[in-house]
Amino acid sequence: MPGGGGQAHRRKGGDGGRLGPLVRQPRPQATDGRHYPGPARRAVITAVDSSIIIDVLEPDPDHGPASREALRRCLREGSMVACDVVWAEVATAFGHAQAHAVEALGEIGIAYSPMSEDAALRAAACWYRFRRRSAGKGRIVADFLVGGHAVTQADRLLTRDRGFYRDYFKPLTLVVP
Repeated sequence: MPGGGGQAHRRKGGDGGRLGPLVRQPRPQATDGRHYPGPARRAVITAVDSSIIIDVLEPDPDHGPASREALRRCLREGSMVACDVVWAEVATAFGHAQAHAVEALGEIGIAYSPMSEDAALRAAACWYRFRRRSAGKGRIVADFLVGGHAVTQADRLLTRDRGFYRDYFKPLTLVVP
């Protein structure tokens, strides 16, 4: 996990006001109360990797601004979710104040999305392939669980780790800040 070592729990509201307005604004409405007409399209579901969230919450001076803008863009285009693994990794940054982690994730606009059996099995298949190729060095199973969740339960993944996810989750669309 990027620096900070539990510092996030000391900030008011979990973010110290650094997130800015990430919450989605309602669409403008016509005078009769209806939404302005626009092209009918399905909102995109973006799974978010923990590194992106931590970039913003810690905040990371190198990656934070780009990660924050990527979160805003993804929120404008649909909804954002994080799986069990990401939830746990982010909560760890808050130390014993894990309720603040849940609050901060909600403020950013990220919903909890429990991992399905399909996602876990997809992760297992990719993890198995990785271990055969590289003798299991350099990655942990959590990375594969995040990828399995994104490829089966979302439309794309917001991450800084493009190479790994491209290699093992080929059909997954990646958003890289």
